Amino acid sequence: MILYVLRRFVNYLILTCVATTFSYMAASTFLNPAKKYQGVNPPVPEESIAALMRKYGVYREDPVALRTWNWIENIVTAPFHEKLGMSLSNKWVITEMLGKPENALTFWQIEWLGRAGVSLRLLLIGSLLGAILGVILGVWGAVRQYKFSDQVISYASFILISTPTFVGGLLLMILATHLNRLLGFQLIRFSGAYSPGYEGWGAIWDLGIHLLLPTIALMMFGAAGYSRYQRAVMLDVLGSDFIRTARAKGATRTRALIKHGVRVALIPMSTYFAYQFGTLIAGSTFLEVIFSWAGMGQYGIQAVQTSDINAMAGVVCFASVLVLFASTLSEILYAALDPRVRM
Repeated sequence: MILYVLRRFVNYLILTCVATTFSYMAASTFLNPAKKYQGVNPPVPEESIAALMRKYGVYREDPVALRTWNWIENIVTAPFHEKLGMSLSNKWVITEMLGKPENALTFWQIEWLGRAGVSLRLLLIGSLLGAILGVILGVWGAVRQYKFSDQVISYASFILISTPTFVGGLLLMILATHLNRLLGFQLIRFSGAYSPGYEGWGAIWDLGIHLLLPTIALMMFGAAGYSRYQRAVMLDVLGSDFIRTARAKGATRTRALIKHGVRVALIPMSTYFAYQFGTLIAGSTFLEVIFSWAGMGQYGIQAVQTSDINAMAGVVCFASVLVLFASTLSEILYAALDPRVRM
């Protein structure tokens, strides 16, 4: 088991490096960071712009291959916080992504892992709750096929799947505004990841209140996709011979469904989880912008708007690590659910 995980970790580490390198090459080819300084008044001398671009390692007159080689060399030789270079805001990319090293283990604090910590709170909680809710709704819809509850779940899922994530976030903000107005005080806060000035349990409560709406949005959109897939797989399992055999041996309907049906139906679901996690990362990016969260999604959009090549490579590296971590987790779940699979 440990050897398998280590082997997969090495494979995924190589894939992450390849994905990040290709993203750096693509960004270096198509983006021009110097345009930030062009057309400003008073004009910036070309020599000063060229010196700045060389400092960041993104000078366009240098060939892309040379810039990529220098970037890889920097990753190998530079200290950890300098490995991905400096963004156009004159900050080290890794420091901006992961925050200060002394806060790396204090996950209950706001400063935990910098921008990455802000995104991870939303992604992990939202995707986990979405997967659990989606499985429950999918199983319920399959067991109650074509009944009223199944129809409601199906129509609601199709509406959510066809609705952009940012629209769902805006609708939740409108509902929260009306609720706060009705109560006469601000129960739900949705602007920013936290409110400054709180400490201790007050800070944790404030963090949870700000986390509420984005988590609900991500959970609902994730559950919509999970429920449709789980329902289809569960319908196939319900018609299987081993379910009829279990009932013939005296197992109750509930026991046959939970012990034999749901467990088998969860096996392909574990693979679907890795695929769906990538779409949730994209959805959380728009939610971070709508709810003014200073996370990795907002960082990535700012990097595209300002043509910040080093920052964009850092965001791609972060997304690659998350997707590959989800893939490893799905393989472990697959092996745990199916005893025929050996690691």
